[in-house]
Amino acid sequence: MSIPNPPVLDAIYNRRSIREFTDMPITPDTVAEIIKAGGWAPSGLNNQPWRFVIVRDKNVREDLAKFTKYSQIINESQICIAVYLDKRVMYNDVKDHQAAGACIQNMLLATEALGLGAVWLGQILINKDQVNQLFGLDSNYDLMAVLALGHPKHRKQKSQRKEINELILNEF
Repeated sequence: MSIPNPPVLDAIYNRRSIREFTDMPITPDTVAEIIKAGGWAPSGLNNQPWRFVIVRDKNVREDLAKFTKYSQIINESQICIAVYLDKRVMYNDVKDHQAAGACIQNMLLATEALGLGAVWLGQILINKDQVNQLFGLDSNYDLMAVLALGHPKHRKQKSQRKEINELILNEF
């Protein structure tokens, strides 16, 4: 018997990393909804340690793009959202980094549900001090990722996943 997919499962199974975007703009309300979804991620003690920098300005995106080998993705995107952890409200390094991952995943799923595309850029972390300098942020803010967003040029991306029996170590 097959279980029907509720919308959240559709978003999980259909989401792909989108790296090519059209020049169609994204509304401020849409960006706010994506950030709101990130803010609803679980966090230990409900400390909500995530913080965001929204980069709409093309010139600032061009400056940001200099800090990653994936510059073309940032330059082609309509919006970038830098996701940070605020070290001053963190209470456990592992738990708070897991919360940041949950926040980013919520944002990616919201992007999919809203008909947009996004990609999680992590390679830029090797230059996170320069990114903080660009944004005028001090070392209390730890860059977790940059999300590049836009309207997908296409949805030809394919992906495969391991069967669940390859992932389960044991069952009691």
